[in-house]
Amino acid sequence: AGEVMSYDEYIAADLDSQVTIQAYVQAKQSYYAEQSTATVYAQDQDGAYFLYDMACPEDQYDLLVPGTKIQVTGYKAEWSGEVEIIDASFEIIDDGDTYIATPLDVTDMLGTDDLINYQNQAVSFTGMTVEAAGQDADGNDVAFLYNYDGSGTEGDDLYFNASYNGQTYTFTIESYLCDETTDVYQAVKALEIGQTINMEGFLYWYEGVNPHITSVTVAE
Repeated sequence: AGEVMSYDEYIAADLDSQVTIQAYVQAKQSYYAEQSTATVYAQDQDGAYFLYDMACPEDQYDLLVPGTKIQVTGYKAEWSGEVEIIDASFEIIDDGDTYIATPLDVTDMLGTDDLINYQNQAVSFTGMTVEAAGQDADGNDVAFLYNYDGSGTEGDDLYFNASYNGQTYTFTIESYLCDETTDVYQAVKALEIGQTINMEGFLYWYEGVNPHITSVTVAE
């Protein structure tokens, strides 16, 4: 492991270079028992990190509760626009220091070049209008789809659209992060076209902004 980088030093590091960072767990997306790897959202006061398939014994995974401080060494990589740390290992820094990020409202940044500067951070979107995500088998507009093309079933990712200032954006319930038992999964299934909603989630990237949403509420 090299010296611990600041967030700015991490951003400036070349792709494929080794990086070492300290940050705080915000959410666990998935655990692969066969590989003993975990995918984790982490953040500090300056920025956020997506830790993809990080080496993680199962007993350690249980300890990665939100707020936990960890030191991670891996390689900076990019996949379809998403900057992440891969081939990583970690250790828990048990110094009593914890941090849970307050979601940053990025609604006004939608459609701007500034948005990517907040990649992987906990964010919120307010005053969005639910738009049609596609059509059902009868040709009726629907507010969400299972998978991006409607090919899925209960338990798969949910895709839905919401607009702001006349522009429509796509949002995802990533089933590994929030499965069908979660409140947000059921909330999206109950959405109606035309409703005004507020959302929270993580500013993931895939061929452009692809927020992974963890909370949806219908505005009063």
